[in-house]
Amino acid sequence: MFRHQGKSRTLKHNIHLATVLSFVAGLVNVTGFLSFKQLTTNVTGHFALFVNDVSNFEFWKGTIYFLYIFSFLLGSFSSAFLLEKFNETKKMNVFALPTIIESLILISIATLSHFTGLLHPNTIICLLLFSMGLQNSYVTKISNAVVRTTHLTGLFTDLGIELSQLLFPKTTLQRASIKATIKLRIYIICFFFLGGLAGGFFFSRLDLGLNTLLIGAAVLLMSLFYDDLRFWLLVSKRKHRKT
Repeated sequence: MFRHQGKSRTLKHNIHLATVLSFVAGLVNVTGFLSFKQLTTNVTGHFALFVNDVSNFEFWKGTIYFLYIFSFLLGSFSSAFLLEKFNETKKMNVFALPTIIESLILISIATLSHFTGLLHPNTIICLLLFSMGLQNSYVTKISNAVVRTTHLTGLFTDLGIELSQLLFPKTTLQRASIKATIKLRIYIICFFFLGGLAGGFFFSRLDLGLNTLLIGAAVLLMSLFYDDLRFWLLVSKRKHRKT
């Protein structure tokens, strides 16, 4: 799902990518909210709170929301910078690097959370927003801006537009393409929802707390080996047929 890039990507590749990353985003969002009562996958609400504090001349109070927004931006910038930098060498799958960094951040938060003095809640929120900015950037790059997984506002907007287009005869020639895009968006929304359910279940019902993030990290790391495992199984199957 990470290996195919540019014109070689298909709807199937994007669906695989979308299901994995939207599941992780949903899990991180619910885990962050249950832990700190703050959204950790998008900055729309934080921006509104930041503007509200500034308008009331509470500049120092609004600083924390500015840091949340900046953390997401920095994650997006870092991901794009790494992709451009390492894409020049062509020696590795460049999308593996930000995925590994995101996984390490989630693992570090879960591990260090056991030592209460090492991580302040606002630090954890900033790290989660950084990791989601990282994810949103590289999934946008690899899918040519077709897939976005960390927030649903734009998805529901696009879904509403595309559903309305199916009602008009002039879109007949584009109907297959529109249906494919609708299918992709529904997968993203459903798996974001499933990730949220999983996050809530592991966090509250199994009392894992921030250790729930380890599940998200495991899903990300396993997704990196998906293409290699599929290739190995295909080669093994061909060898078996020949013998």
